[in-house]
Amino acid sequence: MLALLFILFAGMAIGCAIAVVAQRNPLYSAISLIGVFLSLACLYVMLAAPFIAAVQVIVYAGAIMVLVVFVIMLLNVDQEERRRPHLAFLVPAAIVLAAVLIGEVAFILSSVQLYPHTPTTNISDIGLTASIGAGLFTTYLLPFEITSILLLMAIVGAMTLARQTMIPSASTRIVPGAQLLALNIIDPKVPLDDTTTVLTHTTAEAERVLGIVHDHESAPRE
Repeated sequence: MLALLFILFAGMAIGCAIAVVAQRNPLYSAISLIGVFLSLACLYVMLAAPFIAAVQVIVYAGAIMVLVVFVIMLLNVDQEERRRPHLAFLVPAAIVLAAVLIGEVAFILSSVQLYPHTPTTNISDIGLTASIGAGLFTTYLLPFEITSILLLMAIVGAMTLARQTMIPSASTRIVPGAQLLALNIIDPKVPLDDTTTVLTHTTAEAERVLGIVHDHESAPRE
């Protein structure tokens, strides 16, 4: 029974993984990736690791994939544009790497069958929340803290880059596009009670009307 379930979930994971790279629509690829995560969660349950299975569903199939789908819909990516491939060596390289991966899996499976290992620890606690928490805060405390620092550095770096791109410098001049400009703004000699307005349709037109000189120009646009 367990062998049949393993074959079923493993086949689902492989099929969904192939669909991820075979689909032209990125939204369908993201949905196929959710199928991969759910299949892996089922395999974790079969390996007596309920905590990892729950994290796989909650974090990856839940939060991460919601973010991916949100970005895809925000960018309005309908279908991948077919372009002429420029790197012809990618297909042979992918075939070679796939063959190496299959060879490694076959070697590991044959090694496990030839040299079986009997665990000396209590396997009933493996994969449970208590054992994972005890391992993270005792034996693997240093790698856990290093990972936390790396994630914190990534968050701070992303916030710094976003802040630098959003806040303009003091010398930046922002000119709106379509707008109505009062004539006395353009020509100081016009009286303030003059209600004449000038309509600009683009940013370039507004710059030309206001007489803004760019850094690479020596005189206003005519």
